[in-house]
Amino acid sequence: MARRLSYSARYPHPPETIYQALSQRKYWEDLMEGFRELTPISSVEEFESGPDGVRVVLSQTITRDMLPPIAQTVMVKDMMITRIETYDRFDPTSTGGTYTASIPAGPGSLTGEQELFPTETGCTIRKTTEVKVYLPFINGKLEQLMLVNLVDLFRGEAEFTSTWVEDNIS
Repeated sequence: MARRLSYSARYPHPPETIYQALSQRKYWEDLMEGFRELTPISSVEEFESGPDGVRVVLSQTITRDMLPPIAQTVMVKDMMITRIETYDRFDPTSTGGTYTASIPAGPGSLTGEQELFPTETGCTIRKTTEVKVYLPFINGKLEQLMLVNLVDLFRGEAEFTSTWVEDNIS
């Protein structure tokens, strides 16, 4: 059975400003640079930004010894994560997008939708995620572990984004 998570990151900036950041390769490269503290092998594999939107492919490797014990029972090698994020063409009322994360020979899937929209105090990016692990008996524990780690990831990315916008755009 899949598990779902909804997470909202609120920004004091207008949606145009956040979208401007997401539309720059430098933003994503700086984000991956920050991840290198946790995942030494992190990079932007592909980046496209144009009138139809934004698409970025990120690659991260988490060494097996950094995985929680329950995950080590499933992953016999380092965990290589490929993340694909998209944002549709900018719309001042609501800009949609998607994200996925895949792990070669991984025991599950992660997919989600994201939406950037204005609020009275700035804007919000809402991420709605679904995780599914295909291993009987431990699937629930691994799904819950993934969701807990996603909240930490999304929170860290939101803090990074806010700081990056203030340093590079505002």
